[in-house]
Formats: sequence, structure tokens, C-alpha cells
Amino acid sequence: MRTFFQQTFASLVGSLLGLIIFSGIGATGLFLLLFAAASSKDTGPEVKEKSMIVFDLSMNITDGEPKTDGFIQKVVSGVEENRMGLRSVLDTLEKARRDPRIVGIYLDASQAGSNGAGYASLKEIRQELQKFRAAGKKVIAYGKDWEEKDYYLSSVADTVVLNPLGMMEVNGLSSQPMFLAGALEKYGIGVQVVRVGKFKGAVEPFILKQLSPENREQTQKLLDDVWREWRNAVGASRKIEPQKVQAIADNQAVLEAPQAKSNGLVDRVAYLDEVVSDLKKLTDSDKDDKTFRQISLSEYAQVPGKSLGLERKSKNKIAVVYAEGEIVDGKGGDGEVGGDRYAKIFNKLRQDDDVKAVILRVNSPGGSATAAEVMQREVRLTRQVKPVVVSMGDVAASGGYWIASDSNRIFAEPNTITGSIGVFGLLFNGQKLANDHGVTWDSVKTGRYADSQTVSRPKSPEELALYQRSVNRIYNMFLNKVSQGRKLPGTRVAEIAQGRVWSGTAAKEIGLVDEIGGLSAAIEYAAKQAKLGKDWQVKEYPQNTSFEERFFGISTQEARSVLGIPKAQVQQSNPLTAEFAKLQEELSVMQKMNDPQGVYARLPFNLKIE
Repeated sequence: MRTFFQQTFASLVGSLLGLIIFSGIGATGLFLLLFAAASSKDTGPEVKEKSMIVFDLSMNITDGEPKTDGFIQKVVSGVEENRMGLRSVLDTLEKARRDPRIVGIYLDASQAGSNGAGYASLKEIRQELQKFRAAGKKVIAYGKDWEEKDYYLSSVADTVVLNPLGMMEVNGLSSQPMFLAGALEKYGIGVQVVRVGKFKGAVEPFILKQLSPENREQTQKLLDDVWREWRNAVGASRKIEPQKVQAIADNQAVLEAPQAKSNGLVDRVAYLDEVVSDLKKLTDSDKDDKTFRQISLSEYAQVPGKSLGLERKSKNKIAVVYAEGEIVDGKGGDGEVGGDRYAKIFNKLRQDDDVKAVILRVNSPGGSATAAEVMQREVRLTRQVKPVVVSMGDVAASGGYWIASDSNRIFAEPNTITGSIGVFGLLFNGQKLANDHGVTWDSVKTGRYADSQTVSRPKSPEELALYQRSVNRIYNMFLNKVSQGRKLPGTRVAEIAQGRVWSGTAAKEIGLVDEIGGLSAAIEYAAKQAKLGKDWQVKEYPQNTSFEERFFGISTQEARSVLGIPKAQVQQSNPLTAEFAKLQEELSVMQKMNDPQGVYARLPFNLKIE
């Protein structure tokens, strides 16, 4: 067996050889890269007095820290995304609030509309921006075309500026699910469904051509709750009554710059150069300077916070486990919550004496019921040893709620999407499609149900009964887990289950959630439960840092600069491409359905709030 050093050296050599062979950088560039890595100091970027943080609202904000695998490939290819983890954003904003060198934050909404964060994540960021303002520092927002999601953040600013040719969309929220039943029927693909719960809308795209009354009812209630929070939050920041915001949505919908100003949604109509001129004055920049004194949010995140009292060093660890993505059986891949992989994480944390409490951060629509149960068992065992607190992100529904149900306490934001306590199975067959093209099957078997897994024909009533029995059993198991974990009567859980989706606000009212609050609130609660005082440090899981990043210790852009490779360009997609991407995303869900029993606890497939 090779030693760790041998393995590490082999990995390094392999990476460097790949760099030389595929990029043609040569020995000189390679030497410079190694030299830069060796000479870099952990001092972070320089921050000048009276600097502004530039927060690009098009930044892709993920729940956990973005993966950094393939560092060298990023350096060479130029493919580099503007991404940060939610907790990193929150910590960086807090650091900026305490840093006397930082005088304000500039919210750049000129390219907004693609950050990927949901309303629950934005709620936490919004609250941190409010604290920044309350500390006496300025927040300035500038945009050209605001949609509701970006304006939800921008409305916090002291001064909101809209370009003279800009537009503002304030027309409420909508959800437009896509139905595939007609296409499946046209191409001869049969679908049979087994499910429990009259609200279990996850199967509807495959069997209906429009929303069922029950699904329409729950979707309307969810949208109403999220929109109410939007109106109240924006209205409070802009000093506009929520009723007036509703009137704007109903009667104007899309406002030109003068209308936006007259309605109090923006403070000023101006061009970017005028905004820059004002920011120069705020930062005491020289008139001849090209721009104001600034540092990007992602760059400022690398500034050490030790001098500001923000860097914790402690033996006592609070583990934050990010369960983000579809829940799948097995280990799972990138962007998936593999039941076996996450079960091992909890098993390890349970046995680690330095870990005093665990935060399970759930941002998942659910998925495999089997995988959810594998995870939930480990969560329960961990809770018997140390506190386990759940923080719900944008979505923590169905299987996402399953894994959360047996924790010490559940936190959610008002606009979190949760609940969806129900299960289903989808049974496809290609009989008509095949027969129409001259393909047929025959069968020889030794038992009545030996070929029940076939896709060559629809399931018989007797076979459907077998599947339904399995679904019923798992649904009852789900109800019992919620009843025991939440300490609710079984009859009450059965009443609020049925696959129904709830907002965080509604979930708290019916007992599915304990407190309204974000990740930071959950961490503080866990520290208190573990009686740690201020003597603790957060450690995040799964750990994503790649070997190359750890070894070189420099950022991708630094390496590109050393090697003389041009700065990576941000890719912009047009609206049509974006719509095709949505369709691809919907269809890709099917590829992740790998439950060994074919039973799923999942949110409706295409529930999107726009």
C-alpha cells in the first residue's frame, strides 16, 4: 500500500503533467505558478480606507460553499463562475459592518436576474443588509431592469437608483407548471401512478394537462404567503403601505423609470456615471480616478476577520451539514444528496467528540424515500448523543422534511417552501410506442408477478395493488416519523399531510416548524443547547476543497494572472436559452429517480416561483 505522501506526490505530479500537456504552458509558467503559491501570504486583499463593497446581484449564491474541484482546469480553460456560499455572504456582510474602512455597499443590479437563490436565502441576506444600514453605513442600489427577486434585496438601500431607460417589474408572483401528459400520450408512452395524498402534485405533469383543483389550491396559498412577505418587507423599506404595493402590481405591473420614482419605488433616476460620481464623493476618491474606491464582495470575503473579532478558533465544533439538491439512493453525485454518503457524514460527526452540535441545513425538494430513511436514521442516532438543529433553506419539502422531522428544533424562513408530506410512484410503459413501430414482446415466467417490472405493458390491477400497498406502507411510516419527531397526534399529522405544500409561516402555525429564522439563528441556538457560550467554531460538510486549492493556496484568478491567461468572461444567456434550460432541468429530474422500491417523497416537479 502506498503511503499518504506517495499518493499525494503522485496526485500532484498527475495534475502538473496534465497542466503541461493540455495547456502548453511550459516550464516557465509552471515555475511562476509554483513560486506564486509558495510566496503568497495569508494576509488577504488590501482594503483601502473609505472603500465600498461591490455586491454584484447576478452572483450565483449557493447554499453550501461552491465546489472548488478542478482548480487547474479552471485556470487553463477560463471557465470561472462568480459564486459564493450563503454563509460566506452573510459572514462577509457582517465583517463589512464592523470594518471601519468600509463606508458602504453598492448593490449592482445592472446584470441581475440570475443569482439562483430563492426567497428564503435572500431573506437572510436582506436582514444582514438592514443591520449594515442600522450601523450607520450607506447602501446604494443601481439597476436597469429590476424583477421582484432582485428588487427584494435592492429595496433595502438608502438610495435606489434606476437608469432613465430602465424598467421595473412589480406584478406579483406566479408559477407556471409544465405538463407532459399530452406529449407522452402522443408518443405512445403510458404512465400509471400510485400515490397517497390528494395534494401530491408531483405526479400531475405526467397524467394531467392542467392543475388539479387541490394542487391549484395549495399553489395559490403558497404564492399568497410568499407574496405577502414580499409586499410587507419591501413596503416597510420603502415606506409604502402593502395595499399600495398590491395596487401597483394589479394596475401597472411594469413601470418605467418616472413611474417607479413617482410611486416611491426608487429614489432617483440617473445614469451609471452619475451614480459613480456620487460614490466617488462618498469614498473621497480623486475626481480623476476612473471609478470609486471599491472591493468586490467575493474579494473582501478573503480579508481576515481576526482584527474585527470575527474569526473563531476553538476545539469545540458546530458542524453544518448542507443537504442541498435531489435526495438519491447511494452516494449521489454533484448537486445531489446521496443517502449513503450523508449517513456516513452523520455517523462520523456522532463519534467525533470535538463536534458538540450539528446543524442540518436542508435545501432539497426531496426524492428517494429509501435514501431519506437511511439519512433520517443517522440523524436520529446523532440526536441521542448531541443536539441536531435543522435550518430550512429555500426548499425543505417531502423527503427534505423527512430527514428534518426528528431534530431538536426546526428553523425556517417565512418564504421557505416545506411540507409536502406524501409519497408516490410512477410506472412508465412503452407498449404503444413500440407497437406503433412494429416492436412487440412476449413473456415466459415461473411466477404470476415475475415480469411485473417490465416496461413492455401497463401494470395489471393486481400489480398496481402491490405497488399501492408499498406506497401506503411508506406513507404511514412517514406520518409516524413526523408524529413522533414533532410530538403531534397522528390524526393531526394525517390532516396536514396529504402531500400539501406550506410556506414557512404556515408551517410554523400548524406545528411543522418551531421558529422563524435563518442559518445564523439556528447556529446560535445550537451553541446555546450545547452550552458552548462563545467558545465554538463552525465546520462545514461535505468538505469540498480540492487538493489543488489546498496545495497552491491561491485563487483561480491569481493563477491565471501569473500565467498571463486573460480574465475569464461571464457568460450571459438569452431568454430563449434560459427557457430551454428550464425544460432540460425538468426532464433531468427523471434521471435522478433511482429509489430501489420506486417510491418517492418529493415536491411537485416544476413548482417554480417567478
